[in-house]
Amino acid sequence: MKIADILSRDSVIPELRSKNKREVLEELVNVIVEKDCSLNKEELLEVFLERERLGSTGIGDGIAIPHGKLKNIDTLFASFGRSIEGIDFESMDGKPTHIFFLLVAPENSAGIHLKTLARISRLLKDSFFRKNLMEARSEEEIFKNIIERDEKETHLEK
Repeated sequence: MKIADILSRDSVIPELRSKNKREVLEELVNVIVEKDCSLNKEELLEVFLERERLGSTGIGDGIAIPHGKLKNIDTLFASFGRSIEGIDFESMDGKPTHIFFLLVAPENSAGIHLKTLARISRLLKDSFFRKNLMEARSEEEIFKNIIERDEKETHLEK
C-alpha cells in the first residue's frame, strides 16, 4: 500500500496549533472526521488516547506515529501534522515532537495496519527526509515530499 492511498493533501496540517498531546490528537482526528463524516470524533479520539495510555507513540527524533484500530471502518485513514516549535508528546527520547503521522485502521486488519506503520516508520527514519518536511513551506510541499519519498521507497522495494 502506498501512502498516497491513505493520505491526501487536505489531510496535512503544516503548522499544528496544539500545545499538548491531547490537542495534537484532536487536531489530527478532526482532519480524518472531515473526510468521512460517518466517523464519530469522540470515539476515534478515545482510540488514540487509550493507545497513548499504553505507552507513547512518540518514537524519538522528533517523530510520533499515533495509531489505533476502529470498529466499523473498512479502510485505513491517515493525517499528518507538523509543529515547528515542537510539542511534548512524552517521546521515548524526552525531546519535543515535530512530525506527527496519525494512522487509523479497521479493527480486523492486523497485517495491513502493521505494514503501513512499518512503512511510515521507515520513511521517517531518513534524517534528510525529516529535514525536508520541516523546511517545507506549505501543505502542498509537505504532501509532495511525502508522496515522492514513498514512491522512491516503492521502487527500492522492487
